Amino acid sequence: MPHLDLPFDPTCCLIDGVWSKPVAQETIELINPSDGQILCHIAKGGAADIDAAVLSSQTAFYGKWGHTPAADRGRALSKLGRLILENVEFLATLEALDVGKPLEQARADAVALARYMEFYGGASDKVHGETIPYQDGYTVYTLREAHGVTGHIIPWNYPMQIIGRSVGAALAMGNACVLKPAEEACLTALAFANLAIEAGLPKGALNVVPGLGPEAGAALCGHPGIHHMSFTGSVATGRRIQATAAQNVIPVTLELGGKSPQLVFEDADIDAALPFLVNAGIQNAGQTCSASSRILVHKSRYKEVTDRMAQRYSTLIVRPAKEDGDIGPLISVRQKAIVEGFLEKGSDLTLCAKGSLHPDAPKGGCYVLPHLFADVSADHALAQEEIFGPVQVLIPFETEAEVIAIANGTDYGLVASIWTKDGARQMRLAKKLRSGQIFVNNYGAGGGVELPFGGRGLSGHGREKGFEALYGFSSLKTVASYHG
Repeated sequence: MPHLDLPFDPTCCLIDGVWSKPVAQETIELINPSDGQILCHIAKGGAADIDAAVLSSQTAFYGKWGHTPAADRGRALSKLGRLILENVEFLATLEALDVGKPLEQARADAVALARYMEFYGGASDKVHGETIPYQDGYTVYTLREAHGVTGHIIPWNYPMQIIGRSVGAALAMGNACVLKPAEEACLTALAFANLAIEAGLPKGALNVVPGLGPEAGAALCGHPGIHHMSFTGSVATGRRIQATAAQNVIPVTLELGGKSPQLVFEDADIDAALPFLVNAGIQNAGQTCSASSRILVHKSRYKEVTDRMAQRYSTLIVRPAKEDGDIGPLISVRQKAIVEGFLEKGSDLTLCAKGSLHPDAPKGGCYVLPHLFADVSADHALAQEEIFGPVQVLIPFETEAEVIAIANGTDYGLVASIWTKDGARQMRLAKKLRSGQIFVNNYGAGGGVELPFGGRGLSGHGREKGFEALYGFSSLKTVASYHG
């Protein structure tokens, strides 16, 4: 087991500003997906630890943190952002070891986390109500107020980015947060909490309890002291969380994944599109909710796009995270088995290209080669189900109506991209595609923290990122004053 020089004890929870062992004194093995070896042990928190964390956050919300002026909350988050930037390499290394993503991608995630703190630090005192023209004798206005204590369950694929868009927005609005990171990858969540203490957040403003989903996660979303739940993860777990939270009649923000298409028309700039067509499907080994796993191409350009994507796929090399290759390992043996199961379902398809595994990759790593399939029917399992691995399918189309039907023909609706120079078509398609985000002649827009993000259908509901997240982490109050 490698030695990790950590400024905190990963076998502890952060509760009420103190690193403390979980009540049950139990731990969970954290596995390095690059070699299958034990990386370290983390705390296995449970219901008692969640209860203590919620009580601490209640005290903070009704006490010091809840009475902190918005400008001062912003200063604390901005300071936290600066501390994150000072520790980018440390955070990136932890994320690469923990998640298995290449260092370059992990480094970008750490910078993005800092940017979220900067954005929400600057936005915390800029969420305004409005005055409403009403009957003579009344003055009516609205206020935006924090919910209270918010619960956050984040996944293993992008811990830092999702902490930023979820916890960052909640803290900016003045909520006190209880965070349950994924048990497969939570080191950067703990490191973030440690930096939050250094930034001066008062005790209880942020509590972190690692643990298993059925134990710590279930206790958090069902706790009567939680006023809002935020969850990113699978559809099955999202359903359970929403059902549990409904018992306390609290709002829930769910981001549950997707089957996102890129639509390539006959007039598309293929040179510009190609990096996005490939990278949007293989980034983080395809373990991305907004991964572009479906490439829909007009028949007149289909062979060209297929050949060029296949050429790029043939050069892709899967490596351990520390070697910073094109693709790292999947998060776990379990996820590897899931993706390999999908590849079995695709055994009847035309495999036009796949990547290769670096010969020095450890045999115990959770590696799956990237696969590109061509001539896939729109109703095939690989074109309908979220794979969460480096697998993309190419689907030809002839007409605009046909491609709209294919693009909208899954239960998901998170992201879509349109590649065309036709301005009228851009506008038509942007309106007709059933998706929370639409990108025109790009994919992802650089991941801007300012851009509202969320889905429709099985992709979930509610919005994160930008000011929409601040609205989601607040409650609207209407004040009608009669003065004659």
